[in-house]
Amino acid sequence: MEGMRPKDMLGRQGEELAAGFVEETGQQVVDRNWRGPAGELDIVALEGATVVVSEVKTRRNPDYGHPFEAITPAKVTRLQIIARQWLRAHGLATAELRIDAIAVLDDGTGQPVIERLKAIG
Repeated sequence: MEGMRPKDMLGRQGEELAAGFVEETGQQVVDRNWRGPAGELDIVALEGATVVVSEVKTRRNPDYGHPFEAITPAKVTRLQIIARQWLRAHGLATAELRIDAIAVLDDGTGQPVIERLKAIG
């Protein structure tokens, strides 16, 4: 992570925490940071037969709003497009899809707070 901007390092750390959280809830992570023509998916996991795409937003504190506030309706629409691209690219075009949001508040004290909203789009 040398040479990374602090904001990017925080985001990467948040994604690591979120991936662990996803696995602890029983999902199997199958892809991370997948880039398609329309953008990137943070985490792709399987929950039974359902493909679950998780958008991760990380903040040090809520001073500039809760992480979920950064996920606008336009962002959800874009995630739906990218998720369908992932499904097609992996031969799963007819699979059931769910998009979740994961918020990570990590102030560096070693006690991050992780929240999930299921089925945001």
